[in-house]
Amino acid sequence: MAKKYFGTDGIRGKVGEHPITADFFLKLGWAAGRVFANEGHGFVLVGKDTRISGYMFESALEAGLTAAGVDTRLLGPMPTPGVAYLTRTLRAQAGIVISASHNPYYDNGVKFFSVHGTKLPDEIEKEIEHYIDTPMTTVESSGLGKAKRISDAAGRYIEFCKASVPTRLDFDGLRIVVDCAHGATYHIAPHVFSEIGAEVVSIGTEPNGLNINEEYGATSPQKLAETVLAYRADLGIALDGDGDRLIMVDHKGEIVDGDELIYIIAKSRLGANELSGPVIGTLMSNLGMEHALKQLGISLLRAKVGDRYVMELLVENKGILGGEGSGHIICLDKTTTGDGIIAALQIIAEMQHSGKNLHELKSGMTKYPQVLLNIKTKTKPDLDGNETIQKAVKDVEKKLGTSGRVLLRASGTEPLIRVMVEGQHEDKVTEYANQLADQVTKAMGA
Repeated sequence: MAKKYFGTDGIRGKVGEHPITADFFLKLGWAAGRVFANEGHGFVLVGKDTRISGYMFESALEAGLTAAGVDTRLLGPMPTPGVAYLTRTLRAQAGIVISASHNPYYDNGVKFFSVHGTKLPDEIEKEIEHYIDTPMTTVESSGLGKAKRISDAAGRYIEFCKASVPTRLDFDGLRIVVDCAHGATYHIAPHVFSEIGAEVVSIGTEPNGLNINEEYGATSPQKLAETVLAYRADLGIALDGDGDRLIMVDHKGEIVDGDELIYIIAKSRLGANELSGPVIGTLMSNLGMEHALKQLGISLLRAKVGDRYVMELLVENKGILGGEGSGHIICLDKTTTGDGIIAALQIIAEMQHSGKNLHELKSGMTKYPQVLLNIKTKTKPDLDGNETIQKAVKDVEKKLGTSGRVLLRASGTEPLIRVMVEGQHEDKVTEYANQLADQVTKAMGA
């Protein structure tokens, strides 16, 4: 049975519109509390990013958990991967993150972590949804949950991040610009990189509740590139609002995306004989990464778009490295979920170990031009059952041969068909993408 509230990455939407409302979060906290209480006594961690609505939703979740008889430990602003780590190491029953990740401040959401620091299984999310749709009750006063704040949460996570790179490596003399997107890493990331010995220039570290991800961070790395050039830094690090995405900038001001970063880490692990299983990408991972990995003897498997699906394939194939071009990078040999700070540390550790700068490290991979077009539709399309569309796709695939790729998929959240064409020559890729989009539009009557 399909889930009613939970999507592929928790629950997310616009603040004030169902289900991102205070009353729903109260009920969600109670429903989750009922499920966790059934599994025994313990406590639940609650962290958040820097959105102004986080105060409201933190209080609502706390009240719901308390009514269900579950103790709460409040972390305050904390990156999503930090909550995952603390949930595991503090042996909490679960961790809850109030965040809409890379979205603007007027959105918010919630995601859960299990005691193992991984996303909740589908069956637990469905059980929580069952309670959401039942009347809310309150336990006897003697059984109410208690809440308190954990004051050393940031310090614990900082030390964990630093421990992900060898202490023998010397980062003295390395100048790094760190962009925290005015988000949850603002009080953490600069300390991590300065405490390993680098000189740090910080931007995007002044959250006011309304500026998260605005013109800063992994989704807007232009200011980072400008700052790297202005300070003549060795590299730049851009995190998103909740710290689970990473985009970097080399000393020339060139943006290095998630696919390129995954390639660098994969090559590093292979050289150290520490790579196991295939690398996991997604349907959108650049073909250039696949070809570059293949030259190293590393296979790439593609999951559906979304870090949840990347994680599923990693576990299924006993791999340790995967992610997306958007910057979700999962290093399972270091942590249990996508973590921007951990991924960045792996890159700069390879820089110091190899003696190469970031520009040189990425040069082993050539990104292929990729054109993505969105076609609006009135109804949910049946792409597989439309012979005209399938013929058009095969025609383009034949023209591209082994040096290109076509991806046609319906959006899971909007009435859109996404047309992606990728290949070695940008002019041909653009031409084929427009041709295919026109044929799909006519065939669907869009």
